[in-house]
Amino acid sequence: MSEHEEAEPRQAEGTVKWFDPGKGFGFVVPASGGPDILLHANVLRNFGQSSVADDAGIVLMVQETSRGLQATEVISIAPPDPGQKPVLEDEMDLDEEALAAIPLEPARVKWFDKTKGFGFANVFGRPDDVFIHIEVLRRSGLADLQPGEAIAVRVTLGKRGQLAITVGPWESALCDQ
Repeated sequence: MSEHEEAEPRQAEGTVKWFDPGKGFGFVVPASGGPDILLHANVLRNFGQSSVADDAGIVLMVQETSRGLQATEVISIAPPDPGQKPVLEDEMDLDEEALAAIPLEPARVKWFDKTKGFGFANVFGRPDDVFIHIEVLRRSGLADLQPGEAIAVRVTLGKRGQLAITVGPWESALCDQ
């Protein structure tokens, strides 16, 4: 392949090796083997997310360039395998059916500190902030949130207040209604 020639995009599946929102990129390990795929922040943002969790499953459109494989579009993201038990005590009583019955609601991130492992969001129409734990974020396929970012959350009432039990892209709340 010459320096200016690029192959047609093709679909590829893989696992997120790492993604750093601060650097604006990360890498995906293709399931079929071969070199890692570069995942740029703009491609991820076009999908509606600003981050993705390490070990998340991902389906991409990729293009071979003179610099290697690069993602051109995100088709889908599957969260990493969940842990053995609920992270938060308030989640213990929720089974799949109960979780699915809770509607996704549009929200904006108030603040999130990855180092502290939590943050808060404002859900439209709710007066109180909603707590977001880092493990809930990870289980939802995300690694970090930015202040002002538009998201969708499923909220339950925990012992200390409102608690997000899933977090997703803003568009998922619009489709769930």
